[in-house]
Amino acid sequence: MASPSSLPETSADSSEPEPAVETARRQLQHAAGHLEIDPNIVERLKHPTKVHEVRVPIERDDGTVEMFTGYRAHHDSVRGPYKGGLRYHPDVSRDECVGLGMWMTWKCAVMDLPFGGAKGGIAVDPKQLSSDEKERLTRRFAEELRNVIGPTIDIPAPDMGTDPQTMAWLMDAYSMQEGETIAGVVTGKPPVIGGSEGREEAPGRSVAIITQLVCEHFNRPLEETSVAVQGYGSVGSNAARLLDEWGATIVAISDVNGAMYDPDGIDTRAVPSHDEEPEAVTDHADDVITNEELLTLDVDVLIPAALGNVITEDNADAVAADIVVEGANGPTTSTGDAILADRGIQVIPDILANAGGVTVSYFEWLQDINRRAWSLQRVNDELEAEMRSAWQAVRAEFEDREVTWRDAAYIVALSRVGEAHEVRGLWP
Repeated sequence: MASPSSLPETSADSSEPEPAVETARRQLQHAAGHLEIDPNIVERLKHPTKVHEVRVPIERDDGTVEMFTGYRAHHDSVRGPYKGGLRYHPDVSRDECVGLGMWMTWKCAVMDLPFGGAKGGIAVDPKQLSSDEKERLTRRFAEELRNVIGPTIDIPAPDMGTDPQTMAWLMDAYSMQEGETIAGVVTGKPPVIGGSEGREEAPGRSVAIITQLVCEHFNRPLEETSVAVQGYGSVGSNAARLLDEWGATIVAISDVNGAMYDPDGIDTRAVPSHDEEPEAVTDHADDVITNEELLTLDVDVLIPAALGNVITEDNADAVAADIVVEGANGPTTSTGDAILADRGIQVIPDILANAGGVTVSYFEWLQDINRRAWSLQRVNDELEAEMRSAWQAVRAEFEDREVTWRDAAYIVALSRVGEAHEVRGLWP
């Protein structure tokens, strides 16, 4: 079987970011090589079921009308309704949504959740919108997607540039259109309207749990572990604070302006997260380094929790951490991943590490359809149990097959999705 290093380069120009859809397809093909799976099923999984593209007009505060383009990519629903985030970002594109939707399929399957994968968003800079404009944009987007989302069809959630308030507007718009309150149409809502306690913190909490488990696996006590976290938003800040609380030494955290670095350790509670005070990390730093320098710090664990495509062919040779735990979606390109594998650096993939978000979204969905709320303690306990179960399944493949952690996670996911396709068959 081919090793990760045999994966071809996406393009001759390595400075060009690898599209998420290309990375996802390469990872799928590579994992399929470890399994006895019908190649026709693999071929089906390389492509989305549907991609919805819409034009979203909104009236700006000055009275002008502006058009934006929105997408919703449905990848696979063999195991249940489509599930995935909605992001507002200037770089949102069809291919990005398709690639991220594929990752959601694998993420739900790794966690053994009864969902398939989807992703969507609008190509817009949310920083350039007032709150009223963002609300109008969201409500109109809900109308454009009305026929392709729903609690048993496709359940969106927050992502980059969106938040619980965005989901509240979307839920309200959809409910008004349907003539009844339908809380289960989205997850990641405020708890007062059916959201789950612990949902916002869940991706960061799962990253921390998996970091703790991988350190245990390699007999590395957290109290002797140094950690650098790129990104101090919801994922990065919650992961850093939990690991700090559990005894790890957080030596670097960052936002878009740069990174705070202290080899003696950072008091993560004393530094505001992006949600608490946007872009404030460097304001609290005595020693500032770049985000690029953070990725190459000599630490035990590196957690890229900001953007995709940050570990590439250009810098993978300079990564000095022993373990990389992916907090962001797709932070490592295929070629960067191959270089890390050849160097013996353990990479724990995003589809396992940051799966806390979709897992607690599943809990929220259950609460909504059953109309019964869970306590924060129950949510956190159930999340830890689910993360440990998924970790054990992935670790078993890692040890039995002597593959990378990414391949092990994909093998678990693809086995489950492939079996579901085999049993259900192909509609003529």
